[in-house]
Amino acid sequence: MLLSELAYQKIDRELAKFPADQRRSAIMAALAIAQQEKGWVSPEIMADVARHIGVEAIAVQEVATFYNMFNLKPVGRVTITVCTNLPCALRDGVKAGEYLKEKLGIDYGETTADGQFSLLMGECMGSCGDSPVMLLNNQHMCVHMQPERIDAVLEELKKHGESA
Repeated sequence: MLLSELAYQKIDRELAKFPADQRRSAIMAALAIAQQEKGWVSPEIMADVARHIGVEAIAVQEVATFYNMFNLKPVGRVTITVCTNLPCALRDGVKAGEYLKEKLGIDYGETTADGQFSLLMGECMGSCGDSPVMLLNNQHMCVHMQPERIDAVLEELKKHGESA
């Protein structure tokens, strides 16, 4: 068992939402649960999720590699995903990303030396009018992220960890 008992219970609750012959439908939710617990989905975690759901490992791998919300390598305690799609890019999304790169001393796809932050490029987050947009740990959306707001978010995250 690679995940906690609580994680398997959560996956079982997701499985219960679907008919027995459609267990594949719970793959995305199961991967999200695993990633929330482990921070990323390793090949071993994918295989374990597949075993638990009762599907072939390739079915889980296909989902994990298709969607960019799944981390396929270790990441920092906090992932910061910057929307770089055209509407955000035209409204300072590129500038916000460049500012974060400079501030954190890393590029997209990298993690700070202390393991606290990873910076990722993201696709449309559905909040174009609020750009630039950042997503923290695939769960908390931050909007209108001008440099002063980015500084405030980073300070809060440094002070209080990922719960900010």
